[in-house]
Amino acid sequence: MPTELAAPEVATRELSYAEAIREALAQAMEADERVFLFGEDVGVYGGAFGVSGDLLQRFGPERVIDTPISELGLAGAAVGAALTGMKPVLEIQFSDFVTLAMEQIVNQAAKIHFMFGGKASVPMVVRLPGGSGTGAAGQHSQSLEAWFAHVPGLKVVQPSTPHDAKGLLLAAIDDPNPVLVFEHKLLYKTKGPVPAEPYRVPIGSAAVRRAGRDITIVAASIMTLRALAAARRLAAEGIETEVVDLRSLRPIDFATIAKSVRKTHRLLIVYEGVKTMGIGAEISAMIAESEVFEFLETPIARLGGADVPIPYNPMLEKASVPQEDDIVAAARRLVLEGIA
Repeated sequence: MPTELAAPEVATRELSYAEAIREALAQAMEADERVFLFGEDVGVYGGAFGVSGDLLQRFGPERVIDTPISELGLAGAAVGAALTGMKPVLEIQFSDFVTLAMEQIVNQAAKIHFMFGGKASVPMVVRLPGGSGTGAAGQHSQSLEAWFAHVPGLKVVQPSTPHDAKGLLLAAIDDPNPVLVFEHKLLYKTKGPVPAEPYRVPIGSAAVRRAGRDITIVAASIMTLRALAAARRLAAEGIETEVVDLRSLRPIDFATIAKSVRKTHRLLIVYEGVKTMGIGAEISAMIAESEVFEFLETPIARLGGADVPIPYNPMLEKASVPQEDDIVAAARRLVLEGIA
C-alpha cells in the first residue's frame, strides 16, 4: 500500500508553521549579525499574522525594524543593504502588495549579479504571506508566485509544512541570490514535526509526499495538503495517487516530477494561482518537450484558479480556487475516463 512520506523524524516536538518561521529567523539572527528583519508591523505588533512574535524583544529595534508603508522603498532598501554586505529579510505584509515593489525586485535585485559580471550579489529574502481563504477579497488574497518564477535571477519557494518552512527559509537566508518565500496564510496555524537545531531544505528539490501507482499529482503550498487529503479519498476507490510537493518553483525539480510520471503515466497539476499561464502550463510544457511525454497514457490535466479576482463572498471565494473535492473529481476523471 502507498504511504504518505512525512518530514524526517529528527525530533518529536511539533511547531506551527508560523513558529517554525520565527525559529528560523531567530537562529539565523543568532548565527549571523548581518541578518535582520524589517517590514510593516514586524516589531511591536509582532507581525500582521503573528509570525515575528517576540523577535523585537530578543534582538532589539536595530535588527527587527518597523517601517513606513512604502513597499517600493522597502525593497530598494533591501537591495542596498544586501549589496553592502547585510542579509536583509523583508516581510511584505500581504503578498499582493509586492506589486508596488516590482521594479526593485525584478529590475534590480534579479539582475545585478549578471549585469555586474558576477562581482556583486544580492543576498536578500522577501517573505510573502499569500493565498485565499481568509475572506480578504481581491486585493489581499492573490497567488502571484508564477510572476516571479518567470524572472531570471530570482528563486521562488513555497513551503507546505512547518518542517520545510524553517528549512527553506534558512536555505534562502544562506543563498547569495534573492529568494522569494511565499507563505500561505492558511498554513500559519498548521502543525508538524520540526527539529530544534538549524537545518536546510535545499532550494530546487521537490518531495514525494505520498507514493502511488495510478496518477501523479504535482502541487505546492496548501495545495499539497489538499492533494494529500484527496489522495486518501481516492485510495478508498482503489486509485493510488502519488503526490509530489514542488517546494521550489524556481529552480524546479523536474527530475522528481519526471520520475513519478514515468511510473504512473498520468499527471494532474494543482495550483492556486490563476490557471492561465500559471505554473501548470510550464510543467506541462516541460513534460511535452521531454521523453517523458511518451510515457503518458492520458492528456496532462491542469487544475488552477479561476480567471477572476478572488471574491469576498466565502462560497465564491472557495469556488475560485481548487478545493479537495475538485482535486478528487479531476483525478478520478483522468484515471477512469482518460480525459483532462
